[in-house]
Amino acid sequence: MPFYIWKGVNSYGEKRKGKLEMPNEAMAQAQLKKMRITVSMLKEAPKDLFGNLAFLKPNITGKDVVIFTRQLSTMIDAGLPLVQSLEILGEQVENPSFKKVLRTIRADVETGSTFADAMKKHPTCFDNLYCNMVEAGEVGGILDTILNRLAAFMEKNMALKKKVKGAMTYPIICICISFVVMAVMLVFVVPVFEKMFKDFGGALPGPTQFVVDLSAFAQHNFHYIIGAIFAAIYVVKKIYKTEKGRIQMDRLLLNMPIIGTLLRRVAVAKFTRTLGTMLQSGVPILEALNVVARTAGNKVIEMAVFRVTDSISEGRSIAEPLEETGVFPGMVVQMINVGEATGALDVMLSKIADFYDEEVDQAVDNLTAAIEPLMMCFLGGMIGGLVIAMYLPIFSMASVVGG
Repeated sequence: MPFYIWKGVNSYGEKRKGKLEMPNEAMAQAQLKKMRITVSMLKEAPKDLFGNLAFLKPNITGKDVVIFTRQLSTMIDAGLPLVQSLEILGEQVENPSFKKVLRTIRADVETGSTFADAMKKHPTCFDNLYCNMVEAGEVGGILDTILNRLAAFMEKNMALKKKVKGAMTYPIICICISFVVMAVMLVFVVPVFEKMFKDFGGALPGPTQFVVDLSAFAQHNFHYIIGAIFAAIYVVKKIYKTEKGRIQMDRLLLNMPIIGTLLRRVAVAKFTRTLGTMLQSGVPILEALNVVARTAGNKVIEMAVFRVTDSISEGRSIAEPLEETGVFPGMVVQMINVGEATGALDVMLSKIADFYDEEVDQAVDNLTAAIEPLMMCFLGGMIGGLVIAMYLPIFSMASVVGG
């Protein structure tokens, strides 16, 4: 929304000036009239030259949304009107990108839009799950409770992502460092040894000759190797963007020996936590499952949940189609079955999510414990093998001289 600069006189005859954010000039005039200002000048503020450059704007993080959700829940619970709460939060938010979003939402709510519909216009900040739960809270008159649940859900979800990223970061860094060290040795160190070996004369041992040939290949084709790496990354990204390619890659990830177990547990924790939170908030189960499927983050899980949705719409229970997918463990299916039978499905889903959060912690610890020795062996094998290959001719010459 544009800003308007104004000057005028208040009801006490005092000169005043300020800045208003309004959809148009007419609404700005109306607002100033409410403030009992006799306007002498009103014009649109000049636009920021860099305001439309996306790369200069700070990103809106999950932490920003969580803090906003917590604060809004507290304000509404304290009895403050929604528009006033949004106005207060919009002014105190430090992130300018998020500040702009909140101001737009407040203006939409002021003009008669529902809070959920106003949020749906900003999908990068508020996803389908968030908007659906807010909509259920508005309809049920329990918006403060829903926002509190949403904040708790988002905090646990962020903690889960942090655990998985932490588990994956260490091996990726180790592998990258090992390849950088290998590249430096092949391009800069091995040629020095090669020149020295040529000066000595004689045939090189097999391992040494292999490393020398590999070094020569790396030096003469370095730009091709870099190009091939970027081309491979580009091709993988393109394949992942296709429906079939993403299904295959997601299935491959789920079936990997150690990482697959972790990803399955994360998927189950996320599915049960999201579905349980939505059901507790009064979202209908079919609508909740559709949202859960789209926020699964794995195409195989998404397809399995959609099959569950189709089965439920045909009158079957939720546990039976879940078991048929083969994605969810038997214990999860049985607990959901008990939850359905007792009419406490949302509570049971929350218990499953808590259990699998602990399972994810254990899986991350196991993964870290397994990866550390594997990385040590990998690094030691690569760099140690390279060093030994370079020193074999020196050992041979030393034995000849000694003999």
